[in-house]
Amino acid sequence: MNPKLSKILITLFFCFVLTGFHNISFAQVKPDSTELPTVVEEQLENLTESNEDNTTEDDSYLQDINYFVKHPLNLNYADQGLLEQLQLLTPVQISNLLSYRKLFGNLISIYELQAIPTWNVSMIKRILPYITVSENLNVFKSLKSRFKDGSTTVLLRGTQILEDQKGYILNKDSVQNFYPGSPQKVLLRYKYKFGNLLQYGFTAEKDGGEQFFKGAQKKGFDFYSAHLFIRNLGVIKALALGDFVINMGQGLTQWQSLSFSRGALSAKRQSDVLRPYNSAGEVTFNRGIGITLQKKNWEATGFASYRRLDASFNVDTLNFEDYISSLYNTGFHRTANEVAGRNTQGQLSLGGNVSYSTSQFHIGANAIHYDFEHTIQKASLLYNKYAISGKQLGNYSVDYSFTYRNMHFFGEAAVDNTTDYAFVNGLALSVNSKVDMSFLYRKISPQYQSLYTSAFTEST
Repeated sequence: MNPKLSKILITLFFCFVLTGFHNISFAQVKPDSTELPTVVEEQLENLTESNEDNTTEDDSYLQDINYFVKHPLNLNYADQGLLEQLQLLTPVQISNLLSYRKLFGNLISIYELQAIPTWNVSMIKRILPYITVSENLNVFKSLKSRFKDGSTTVLLRGTQILEDQKGYILNKDSVQNFYPGSPQKVLLRYKYKFGNLLQYGFTAEKDGGEQFFKGAQKKGFDFYSAHLFIRNLGVIKALALGDFVINMGQGLTQWQSLSFSRGALSAKRQSDVLRPYNSAGEVTFNRGIGITLQKKNWEATGFASYRRLDASFNVDTLNFEDYISSLYNTGFHRTANEVAGRNTQGQLSLGGNVSYSTSQFHIGANAIHYDFEHTIQKASLLYNKYAISGKQLGNYSVDYSFTYRNMHFFGEAAVDNTTDYAFVNGLALSVNSKVDMSFLYRKISPQYQSLYTSAFTEST
């Protein structure tokens, strides 16, 4: 039978069943822009709990969810990266949707979603506010129209802890730890976005206790970030200028986007390799240029980044060689000590990814190399036995995934520049319409070192 005719008959059958027997409605009601999917809300709570109640500065996923509410994701044209961006679909469900589209063509209506294996009513209702099914005849837009017809958002947010804090109380014993700035935390963000094809903007942020247009912060905000991100220009799948993030494999080499560590949905890391960055975090991102090229089933990404990092800088008067005893990852520049450590270490990052993918199979090779301006040399203490040291660091890995029926296998094997190893392997299993399971095995050598990674682990 003709696949198109088969698809129409299947759709009519499910429409009849749903309306005639189950009385199920898929009315596409849009939630409030601040409402989060329950599964995501639980993951964010778990993330906060595991970070000792420290709030994360990476709100890129919240921005994505709000955008999908106003501009639903068209399942007829969304690629694997966009489907993963929702973080509401299992790897098996994504693979089945791509295979279904390849076999039968575009979906006719949302009722047809139930014809896709492992897609059930409760799951469809959960994602319904963020997706749509329609014929989009003009997928490609000229570069000129992308810069004219998009949407602009401006966010200005101020927060303050009301209780008195010790850091703002000056006395002779706390001069080095005194916060001379105001207690307000201020965020300014401008973003222009045209669908998934173009995005640019800037972010400026000041933490509580940091000065503003005076003292150590004469340029105003403590942190500035800007980015330009373009997708789908011929063989160029993605082009990033300014600030961007890199997500490779299963997080053993580099993973800079927000990731979760609990639940069947979060066992596997899922994301495009190259993504724009416009959050307020001052540590986990790249600054430079990145590009992804795609030809049929092949994809290649390369990037170069140079950044100044906060660190504890030490002068070695005996050997006449300055060194770094530790890297700071807080982003705070409040006290005299914090200001003194600002931008004292230079970091050059070069890396890339090559992969081959189909709707059911993926294999990729990943590499990243760091060169530091000053040697990292930590104190000779027991807890520093396996700490990062020297002026160079590298991570190299191979990752894979394979879907067979209702099972999805995935994993990554990595080594660093001293040949220490790390492994992550897993299985995501869709048991039935109400149960999803995941199994994960990891073995990470204590000597294995990496920067900006986020594999499936607990704490450190």
